[in-house]
Amino acid sequence: MGVALGGLALADPVVLSDNATMSTVVAGVLVGSLIPDVDTVLKLRNNAVYIRHHRGITHSIPAVLLWPLIITILLSLFVPEANFIHLWAWTFLAVFLHVFVDIFNSYGTQALRPFSKRWVAIGVINTFDPIIFILHAIALIIWGMGANPVYTILTTYIVIFFYYLLRFALKSAVKKAVHNTVPDAKEIIIAPTMRFFQWRVAASSEKCHYVGRAYGRSVTIYDRFEREPMPTSPQIEVAMSDPNIEAFTSFSPIYRWSISYIGDLCEVRLIDLRYRSKGYYPFVAVAHVDKDLNVLNSYTGWIFSEDKLRKKLNFVPNS
Repeated sequence: MGVALGGLALADPVVLSDNATMSTVVAGVLVGSLIPDVDTVLKLRNNAVYIRHHRGITHSIPAVLLWPLIITILLSLFVPEANFIHLWAWTFLAVFLHVFVDIFNSYGTQALRPFSKRWVAIGVINTFDPIIFILHAIALIIWGMGANPVYTILTTYIVIFFYYLLRFALKSAVKKAVHNTVPDAKEIIIAPTMRFFQWRVAASSEKCHYVGRAYGRSVTIYDRFEREPMPTSPQIEVAMSDPNIEAFTSFSPIYRWSISYIGDLCEVRLIDLRYRSKGYYPFVAVAHVDKDLNVLNSYTGWIFSEDKLRKKLNFVPNS
């Protein structure tokens, strides 16, 4: 998208007529289209910090205003003859589009901060959408073959605009189908997949959680879980205040819990119901609390087997 915006920037006569401005604008849109995801480095610390803060403050309203200004000032130090206003405007567009596009996938962003920490996740486009990627790739190839970059990229974005409208229509049809399948559902979460007609479905009624898939308007429910209040105990309260558990609950809107005891050890496990894959729910949070109310180990993240989870927790149950 950053490269495509560089081509679109050639519609600006100031950019087109000034080599210094053109070079800095290309650099600005490339950096601007990537810079909000600088918080990915938080994953090097731990998953809890990453889950809590990824697409948070770096995608907020102040960040959308500050990133272009910072990038423009830094580039202007190296190329002072570049037009500051036009450099800032195109860099701002790159940053804004990054955050704006992120709103439409199921992960979402906290784009309304500092006014609200609510996650804005419309859920019509997969985090990686192959169709959007292919459309960009085709446009860049056509540009590389000598076509006018402005007309090529502009046409591509018009096509993508109508593609978004189509995705909204598909999601609306799926939501109606889920209502027909689970009439008592109070909350419905529909998430896109990489397959055009296939959607993940998670729904909750007052008594049950439902998990399934939709293909077009055909909805299949794979699992149904009874909703029960979580029991209370000092060990469970300590587990629920663990940073990994708190990060999970701040991010996951629909999950079920599991409490088990291994001797004096209490295991609290929370399982996100949005990401069922081949009968398994890989996004979890787990905490182990001993009888003295110490959290011995905890973890949150993506796990696809119990063996790997035990390794992450560094936990070997007594035989």
